[in-house]
Amino acid sequence: MTDMPKEELTPDAHGSWASIVKSLVIPRPIAWVSSRSAAGVDNLSPHSYFTMASSDPVIIQFVSTGVKDTLRNVLETREFVVNHTPVELFEKINATGTDYPRNVSEFDEVGLTREPSRTVSAPRVAESPASMECTVHGEPLKVGNGYVVFGEVQHVAVAPEALGERGPDARRLDPIARLGHDEWAGLGHIRSIRRIPYDSIKNPA
Repeated sequence: MTDMPKEELTPDAHGSWASIVKSLVIPRPIAWVSSRSAAGVDNLSPHSYFTMASSDPVIIQFVSTGVKDTLRNVLETREFVVNHTPVELFEKINATGTDYPRNVSEFDEVGLTREPSRTVSAPRVAESPASMECTVHGEPLKVGNGYVVFGEVQHVAVAPEALGERGPDARRLDPIARLGHDEWAGLGHIRSIRRIPYDSIKNPA
């Protein structure tokens, strides 16, 4: 990087910083959420505002920007599945972000296979190497134009080829992430480092 001072940016014509901020909050993991409506229609959609919220109990969260089919479904059935997004399924993941009508299933339109879940009625994506079955925890939290959906993990299934000695292996999962604008990215170079205990600093050997 150069030593030049930072450029002071300005929001867009509508006064919004959204496009700029989404290009800085990167990389963002993707929750590929499968859900089922009360009428029995299976929905599948990628959500790139996704992370863990708690480790005890294990709760993950994703954001629906506006009220869309995924949010409607989880409010109706109180359950969903987060499927892993490998690089090899990049085009299909992107295609499930199309705004299909509510009575149309992305599984069928994109050509993906339903796999029965163990603990919820919403199907898993058979082609995905890992799936987390969830029940809705509490109520979605409305923040601006977003709805934060919390899901308590009830069951996890991972393909054998995606497992290493310590469990799910990042290199074998080979996830894709969202960047800014229309950009996506894989893992790239992976580095390992352990946290430094304070005692080792306070009382060096």
